[in-house]
Amino acid sequence: MTSTEFTSGDLTRILAEAAGGAEGGVGDILDTDFQDLGYDSLAMLEAISRIERAFGVTLDDSTITEATTPRALIQVVNEHLAVLEAS
Repeated sequence: MTSTEFTSGDLTRILAEAAGGAEGGVGDILDTDFQDLGYDSLAMLEAISRIERAFGVTLDDSTITEATTPRALIQVVNEHLAVLEAS
């Protein structure tokens, strides 16, 4: 599955698949740290792996430590998608 935009809906689905994310979505918690939301590093590694496979991007190892909120992760993925689209 390739897409030119990674949305909060995409992230909600992937988090649910990776670690049992909340059914309500991430819309109202975009700026809350993943750790505060209950996602540990293993859950985030799984989520990052699923994002890479589903959207055809390769995220830097630092993504997990630097993109600490849903909004930041969505932005990073969309930046990578924009680069892929431009090439």
